Amino acid sequence: MSFEFATARRIIFGPETSKQIASLAKQFGGRVLLVCGRSAERTAAVKKQLKDQNIAVVQFQVKHEPTVEIITQAAELARGQDCDAVIAAGGGSVIDTGKAAAVLATNPGNLFDYLEVIGQGNPLKIPALPCIAVPTTAGTGSEVTKNAVISSPEHGVKVSLRSDLMYPAIALVDPLLTYSLPPDLTATTGLDAFTQLIEPFVSVKANPLTDALCREGIKRASRALPRAFKHGDDSQAREDMCLASLLSGLALANAKLGAVHGFAGPLGGMISAPHGAICAAMLPYVIEINVKALKARAPDSPLTARFKELAELFTSNTSAEADDGVVWIKELCRILAAPHLEELGLDKEDFSTVIKKAKKSSSMKGNPIELTDEELSSIIKAAY
Repeated sequence: MSFEFATARRIIFGPETSKQIASLAKQFGGRVLLVCGRSAERTAAVKKQLKDQNIAVVQFQVKHEPTVEIITQAAELARGQDCDAVIAAGGGSVIDTGKAAAVLATNPGNLFDYLEVIGQGNPLKIPALPCIAVPTTAGTGSEVTKNAVISSPEHGVKVSLRSDLMYPAIALVDPLLTYSLPPDLTATTGLDAFTQLIEPFVSVKANPLTDALCREGIKRASRALPRAFKHGDDSQAREDMCLASLLSGLALANAKLGAVHGFAGPLGGMISAPHGAICAAMLPYVIEINVKALKARAPDSPLTARFKELAELFTSNTSAEADDGVVWIKELCRILAAPHLEELGLDKEDFSTVIKKAKKSSSMKGNPIELTDEELSSIIKAAY
């Protein structure tokens, strides 16, 4: 057995911890790039904190999922304004933008020198500007991962910028910041986190440390996600989901993902849909096909037993079998009104293209069993 584990240099979790943003930022210097989303109220509160600490703010707003152009603009702004650090306060798109801008601001060349698949894939060598990641959704876990997912409309794909230098200096998780999330975003971001707990747990690269994180996260998300969806002010449910999301980021950064993310990458480049919504559409059917494929072709695999344990974690029933887990996750997605791919804008004639691209995805290599073209086709048809 051998594995590695890496994460953000410091993790701070708890209600009202966001009040520490400015005091934490001050240790890095007097000028920051504030990467934020659309919430004017939240941005104003952070800016006031920084002003009170005499920290100059250069603001960059992210209105949708990051593209090559957006990342380039943010990095050029951080570099051109001589920023000492980056604060990324928002959802996964904001945090991915902040992490990517922080590292590109210190490294020479342009984004395509370092991007996977559509770029040169060269390693980043110079440490990033210190980044403080403050999530306002409970979904991506991006505050503790070393990559940023970036869309290239020109190429019709989403790809990753990935480096050990991209871990944030500080991950600051305040559950109070998620209370304003509407039910639909609570559902899709929550199912994104759920996916990122499930896939590393059944991954070919699972290890004892990520297993422990996934077990804890899955138990919390199973009970908390339906409650947070129905009652956004349920403090325990919001806290559990923030912790589940954080654990999902820790897990995915140190184990492989699987077919849900294998599909989500190419789909994200083909349709204008949030990553979390795509994962929500795919999740139950990937689990279902994995269970069937393992039973048929690898019944003695240790990963086959993992799906029984998943069902036990979902249902809190030690007698549950893998098929019970499939039924449970389908019902959860029904309760949360998870979208289907047709609703998200996918055309049937693009199925073969999606499958072809998904088979090349690095995430697909972590799936517990290699899926056939027929199985991949059945997943996408069921999710449609």
